[in-house]
Order: sequence, then C-alpha cells, then structure tokens
Amino acid sequence: MAFTKGAPPGFHVEIIPPKQDSLKLEEDLELFASKFERVMDSGFTASITDNAMGLLAFQGHECIEELGLRPRPDQVLIHLNTFHTKRNLDEILESCEKLGITSILAISGDGSPRLPKLKPADVEAEGTASVTSVELTRYIRKHYPSFEVGIAFNPYEPEEHEFDKLNRKLDAGASFVITQPIIEQNAVVDRLLAEYPDLPVTVEAWMSKKLFLLSDVVGYPIPEDAAFDPIGTLEALRGLYPGCGFYLSLLGFKTQYPVIEEMAAERRERA
Repeated sequence: MAFTKGAPPGFHVEIIPPKQDSLKLEEDLELFASKFERVMDSGFTASITDNAMGLLAFQGHECIEELGLRPRPDQVLIHLNTFHTKRNLDEILESCEKLGITSILAISGDGSPRLPKLKPADVEAEGTASVTSVELTRYIRKHYPSFEVGIAFNPYEPEEHEFDKLNRKLDAGASFVITQPIIEQNAVVDRLLAEYPDLPVTVEAWMSKKLFLLSDVVGYPIPEDAAFDPIGTLEALRGLYPGCGFYLSLLGFKTQYPVIEEMAAERRERA
C-alpha cells in the first residue's frame, strides 16, 4: 500500500481470520482464501484483524501461509495489537517480512483473560506501566524498519486527549491513520485533515445495516431499528472526504462487494 498523500484513495476491505475454536475450520479457511484472493484481484487492500473483539483467532500470516496465498505488493495490512507474548510478536513480524507484507496497523487491541499481554520490558519501553500502540509502534519501527506502521484515531474520545495521543504515535514513527467508523461528516476528522494535511488518512465506513452495534463506539445509544443505508453513506463520505481511503468494516461480499468494485472502476475512469 502506498501511503503517500495525494495517491489515489482506495478501499481497505476488512477480513476476519477463523476463530481457533471453529467447528467448521476447513470451511472458514476456504472462505478466508476466497475473500483474500478477491480483494487481491480487485486491487484493494486486505485489512486482516488481530483477535477482533478479544476472540482468539488464527493470525493473518498463519492463514496466508497455511493456504499458500500470495500477498500482492502493497495490498495487505496486518493488524497487530498488544495482546501477545514477546516471542509471538516477533514471530508475527518476521513472518510478515518473509511474506513480503510491508504494512502493520499497531493498535492497543481488545483484551481477554485468554490472551497474554505485552510487558513494557518486552518492547523496551520505559516510564510506563503498560504497553499501548505508542510503545508497540516505536518497537516495530526500531527493530523492523521495513514496515510502514499505521495507527488508529478515535474522533469520539475527548478531542485534545486524542490529538495528544496522535502526536505521541506519530513521534513513535507512525506514518498513516485509520479512523474509527463515522457515518456522516465529523468535525474532529475535519480538524485532523486540516491540521495534518500531509498525513495519509483512511476513514472507516460502517458497512453493516445493524447501526446499533456502533453504540459503544460513538458513545450514545442507537436504537436497534434505526434505518441505515451503508452504501449510500459510503458514497456520501467519499464525496465529503475525496482525498481519503476508506476502510470497509463488516462488508457483505455477496451484495456489497460488486458495488464497491463498480465505485472503484468509475473512480479510475474519471482519474
């Protein structure tokens, strides 16, 4: 992925690896492979999660290796959180290097009693009681400098606090940002783009019709019966933020994916 300001913005398609306790693992792996290959063929970025929601899953690189998949240059983004052992952290990064993957999204992540947690000493962090995406980013950039490291930006957190965290992440070596999902123009995202004009920003678009699932993210209740048009909202966001990429969470591959392929084709024709 070319995280260069001014590059044609693209789609990042979220792919969730199979859970380790899956009762239909072979089927889940086949589905992972079909999604991955489709994203590669479309020229989009496969954005592969790391134990999303704290649920123990196989790692993205494990699935890619097991299935014999071939990541295309600049088309894979591996999420990496702080709920790992030091040994596992280095194994993931070394495996990604061997696969030719060049981009990591460093996040604090969702915890679980079943998951270990990096200790400050594991990532050579001093003056902190716990490891966050700041320390993780600094460690990756120091020991694995071939990776571009991205970080998350949450426009729903207290504003000044979030911008302070952003600056610490950038100081640690982060080079691009992916926001939490927004469903309309967002003043904090507008500020981010205005104050950091050279920083590549990807906006997360919520592609599930179940808008109420966003309640915990946005910080206020959303009724379960709230009407929501994900494709229409994505089109509106692309008009509002034409210089941004778009991270598509919970994308439907049967009905929504063909639509975004058409969107991308139309954009290429106009370019």
